[in-house]
Amino acid sequence: MRTVPPASASSPRPPLAAGWACLGVFAATVAAYFPVLSAGFIWNDADYVTRPDLQPWSGLWTIWFRVGATEQYYPLLHSAFWFEHRLWGDSTLGYHLLNVLLHATAACLLAFTLRQVWRPKAPGAEWIAALLFALHPVCVESVAWVSEEKNTLCIVFYLLAALFYLRWKRPDARTYALATGCFVLAVLTKSVAATLPAALLVLAWWRRGRVSWRDDVVPVLPWFALSILTGCITGWVEHSYVAGSNDPGFVLSLGARCLVAGRTAVFYLWKLVWPHPLVFFYPRWVIHTGSVLQWLFPVAVLGVLAGLWLLRRRSRAPLAVALYFVGTLFPVLGFLNVYAFRFSFVADHFQYLAALGPIAALAAVLPLRLGRVPRAAYVALPLCLLGLMTFRQTAEYHDVETFYRATLARNPDAWIAHNNLGEFLLNHNRTTEAQAEFKAALRIRPAYPEAESNLGLALIRKGQIDEGIAHYRTAIRLDPRCAEAYANLGDALLVKGNMPEAVAAMEQALRLEPVMPPILSKLGPCLFQLGRGEEAIPFYRRALAAGARDSATYNNLGGLLMATGHVAEAEGDFRESLRLDPDVAVSHENLGMALAAQGRFADAAAEFRIVLRLEPNNADAQHEWSDAAARARQP
Repeated sequence: MRTVPPASASSPRPPLAAGWACLGVFAATVAAYFPVLSAGFIWNDADYVTRPDLQPWSGLWTIWFRVGATEQYYPLLHSAFWFEHRLWGDSTLGYHLLNVLLHATAACLLAFTLRQVWRPKAPGAEWIAALLFALHPVCVESVAWVSEEKNTLCIVFYLLAALFYLRWKRPDARTYALATGCFVLAVLTKSVAATLPAALLVLAWWRRGRVSWRDDVVPVLPWFALSILTGCITGWVEHSYVAGSNDPGFVLSLGARCLVAGRTAVFYLWKLVWPHPLVFFYPRWVIHTGSVLQWLFPVAVLGVLAGLWLLRRRSRAPLAVALYFVGTLFPVLGFLNVYAFRFSFVADHFQYLAALGPIAALAAVLPLRLGRVPRAAYVALPLCLLGLMTFRQTAEYHDVETFYRATLARNPDAWIAHNNLGEFLLNHNRTTEAQAEFKAALRIRPAYPEAESNLGLALIRKGQIDEGIAHYRTAIRLDPRCAEAYANLGDALLVKGNMPEAVAAMEQALRLEPVMPPILSKLGPCLFQLGRGEEAIPFYRRALAAGARDSATYNNLGGLLMATGHVAEAEGDFRESLRLDPDVAVSHENLGMALAAQGRFADAAAEFRIVLRLEPNNADAQHEWSDAAARARQP
């Protein structure tokens, strides 16, 4: 029979004491992250906070059953964002507050899990681990960045799965089912949770010095199967749907990937020990397999692991912690291509789960006293220091401009930060400043299609149409899959009056990225002007489905349907246009014409009377009203 050793020789901590401890963790976490509660959205958040086309109830079906509809196939995460958007829309407070509370919950669950595992000589060590995790600055990126709710939500299910599994004893099928259910929820939130079954085997080896096939391996075999499946899906989606996943920067030899892996492991461990400076976009390392110095990193990692293996008879704990740390980091060590590797091989949020191991180990070995200083006193100082560092770090996430300027202050060569800051400035009509940022990005990374396209847009805004078009064509030459460049090129060609080529560019943009509401709205009228009215109708429908639900779009679609003989359908769109804006005379006039075409002259005359009330000098409406009134036999 599978047994679990008692957590402690002493009696379990009373529930009331645990409740007060949880309250303290929550209070400390909210205090440390208080500045982020007034923060806004930053980079990539628009891809996670539910897009307009996914906001209806049908969006839930799309999230779960259409791969590629979301940034990654994390259906539970995007379902959570869907429900959150229903609750508080685009107000950022709800998203940030939930992230902070999820992080505090994870810290408390860590304490409960460690109590299940440890036989601590130092009472309360599990709560020190919880506070270290809750207040450590390397977690700021996962908590302050709304997109990384995938980390904070995933870790809650991850730790619940571990906790239920550790409490499970045969033949208690209910507890095992709860553990398995939480694990499924974790991997559906973020696939990094797939490392949990391996972590549980490492834990079993640490506790007993061996791994039992029946008691340890067999129970997690279904979990391993699910891990492999979700890992394959994530890799396929990353390769097939994520922009830039085929970047030339991913072409690394096996030796280069080993160098990245060794340096990455050392980097993350060092950031846990010395979390300064923390940068959102760290400089991307230049990897040279011929450099003896760079080989020191993987050699050092392998040497440490070998040394810990030799010392396992004295204590298995250090090796277990190292295996957990490296194993949980494996998906981001460089052996697999990850989108973020385009601009940096490391990011703080990549080690959110992996940090649990070293933090727990540190809390476990802290002595009860350090000289004459009791543990509570000498631990309080570093905890306060970590909390202050976290408080300061969260302030950098206040708004987009603050965020990118703080990043560039620490890493001036972050070309993606220059480009993204330029986009923000351009959207706020600061065109000259934006142009300077795009040029800075291109100086650092000359073959950068997104920056070329954005620079073209800045030039167009300044009236330099031909120069802008040249940059769009350069962007397309660099990346034929750059949908934004095709969309911008189509806009510029429309300004030049070259409608056939503009339509071709916009159609290509939509083939690459089907959900682009501005292009969908523009393409319909262009096709109609080119005599392709029937082809234009689906683009209007797609524009409406993508969120372009304004009065003008419905009115234009109705006009197109009228012109192509779909009078009854046109009536519905004219009525929807008037529901959104009842005082648009042209929509009333169009509705009147649709009603007259169906022989409903009295209703048509009523609409034309509204037009004359809004526009008394509209001669066409006067004629249409008199004709409809006569046909309806009205005086």
